[in-house]
Amino acid sequence: MSFHLPKLPYEKTALEPYISRDTLNFHYDKHHQTYVTKLNELVEGTGFAEMELEDVIRETEGNKDFIGIFNNAAQVWNHTFYWHCMKKDGGGKPTAPLLKRLEESFDTYENFCFLFKQAALTQFGSGWAWLVEEAGALKILKTPNAETPLTKDVKTLLTCDVWEHAYYLDYQNRRPDYVDTFLNHLVNWDFVEKNLHS
Repeated sequence: MSFHLPKLPYEKTALEPYISRDTLNFHYDKHHQTYVTKLNELVEGTGFAEMELEDVIRETEGNKDFIGIFNNAAQVWNHTFYWHCMKKDGGGKPTAPLLKRLEESFDTYENFCFLFKQAALTQFGSGWAWLVEEAGALKILKTPNAETPLTKDVKTLLTCDVWEHAYYLDYQNRRPDYVDTFLNHLVNWDFVEKNLHS
């Protein structure tokens, strides 16, 4: 068994003008593919090569002997999840009952957006902002580098990639503009709701 680059769930122009084809050419074809290639190199001849990706991540998390495997495996998973978090004509308020769940956990949809954006902007350096469900409540997390909620006792619902390669071609150093655009025009709330009920 070897790991493969999953197909994007849309054409590379589908997210324009918010995420350009050029960004996806680099982010998906170069960065995501590199994580897949490196992971296959690292697990070749080991028991990890026969595991599911999620199991590789859980088995190697926190083990300094397998940090390279964890980083590449987690980045493969994180990126695959991220692509599905966006869609053409996405963003804005979700419909009920998801909107109600957000309001129950964050008082208002606007407050959810504020807190999610804060998580994305205060993640120093590279990383991710996440919406998760934990013990029946929706919560916002941020993780550095390749870390992922997949290793925690939570249900992962949504992520925004705040590594520079996710936005620099389109937004330069304007991470706040990129996160605003993600929330207002790109979020695939159907995917979030599917995750919530899975």
